[in-house]
Amino acid sequence: MARIAVIGAGAGAMAAAARLAVAGHRVTVYERSSTYGGALGRFERDGFVFDTGPALLRLPAVYRDLFVKTGKEPLESCVELAPVDPASRHLFADGSEVSLPNASRAGVVAALDTALGGGAGERWGAFLGRARETWDRTRRPLLEEPLWPNWQVLAREPYPALERRRLLRSPRRATTLGEVTAQELGGGRLGALLESYALEYGLDPGTAPAAAAVLPYMEQTFGSWYVRGGTRELARAMYERCLARKVTFVFDAEVTLIRAKDGRAAGVELADGTAVDADRVVCGADPRGLHRMLPGRTLWGPEEVRPGGPARPSRFTVLLALRGARPSDTAHRTVVHAPDAAAEARAAFTGPHTAPPTVTVLRPDDPAVRPDDDHEAVTLTATVAPHGPVDWTDGALVGRYAEELIGAAERAVPGLRERLLWHEVRTPVEVALATGAEGGSVPAPSLAGADAALLHPANTTGLPGLHLAGGWSHPGGGLAHAGMSGALVAGLIVEGEDFRGSR
Repeated sequence: MARIAVIGAGAGAMAAAARLAVAGHRVTVYERSSTYGGALGRFERDGFVFDTGPALLRLPAVYRDLFVKTGKEPLESCVELAPVDPASRHLFADGSEVSLPNASRAGVVAALDTALGGGAGERWGAFLGRARETWDRTRRPLLEEPLWPNWQVLAREPYPALERRRLLRSPRRATTLGEVTAQELGGGRLGALLESYALEYGLDPGTAPAAAAVLPYMEQTFGSWYVRGGTRELARAMYERCLARKVTFVFDAEVTLIRAKDGRAAGVELADGTAVDADRVVCGADPRGLHRMLPGRTLWGPEEVRPGGPARPSRFTVLLALRGARPSDTAHRTVVHAPDAAAEARAAFTGPHTAPPTVTVLRPDDPAVRPDDDHEAVTLTATVAPHGPVDWTDGALVGRYAEELIGAAERAVPGLRERLLWHEVRTPVEVALATGAEGGSVPAPSLAGADAALLHPANTTGLPGLHLAGGWSHPGGGLAHAGMSGALVAGLIVEGEDFRGSR
């Protein structure tokens, strides 16, 4: 039995902690804040309840597997999951709209044909077929296996783009999502649909690899799920599962140093000077901060994937308390598309935010998140540049941008301003406080292609005994991906070099 210190109580860290405890290890989690969950936060006021992080669950099989492997009670006995149908309603800049069914590729194709015409469904269906090939080629190395030592092979683009013939010039294939949009979908509303998936994950469609096609494929194949009471309930269930497996949690305990002895991780030191011995350390925090915890030590060689790179976008969230009942035919999730997606994407990486944003409007049909049936809790989110490139402590800027989101959301919620009781704003500054990520950046999922620019550091490091879990390590960001990272770390610690990935 090993003593294992886990830094952070986010989803990936708790997933690793529960699995390691079941394997017989003595696990202690050190969390710098006063609660668990990391990005899976909650805001409550006057009987209204809001998620402040991810609000929908994709690939729920990841967490079903976690609960099966760590106890007798399955996931659905600990939280209530409901499929979101329609999965999304899309309001385009030209006034047209389409509602896409949940987990039905054929249904999506039919809906696009009916709403947009002109062979839109056929083109999207053919695109999804190529996206499926990309998924089949990259699923195991990017989601289910530790990062390969020869990870450079993932730098090659796996998306089987159509060959575009050009007069007197050699044929060309799309290598970015933006090129897929132009060459295979014809731009327009289908292009806006595809590019919105990339932007939601903090990716610039103009530079994201064509392999990002797996993002809409995953949603439209495996579906979107809502956790009754909000995704904070999933964090609660994971925390309680950890406690049941005898994991110890220490809150308000910031880890400032990782101790090393004889060339191995040997424990942690807290901000109050407390030294804790451990046989292994699992870091669930942003590894870009490890240089402060391990001063003077190089953890990644020149041939390894390193943390860092350009600052990734964050999230701007507006929480709305509305008077009046939620109409029964309301979509849970509506995407109000920006009129200029290219300008929006540029602003999301560099600022300033002068272009109207794409706004996601969440309207859950859940009595647990509203004071009564005569009120409604609505959440608006947009992808924005992190704190740093943009000063999100500027109150005037925050107020203007919140009004921009509310204005866009009026297309999805008629009479919104007349119904509004109050609103709360969460900027990248609050994201940074909740997660510890620099500037409030939100990690993107790992993707092949783009010269490996979207790979994340491996779950092992150059310091034996130090492992990485969570969205900033392999296999990257997203609630499902974080759970996968916990499974990979547990497998590497329990099985060692023989571990070949999740099954």
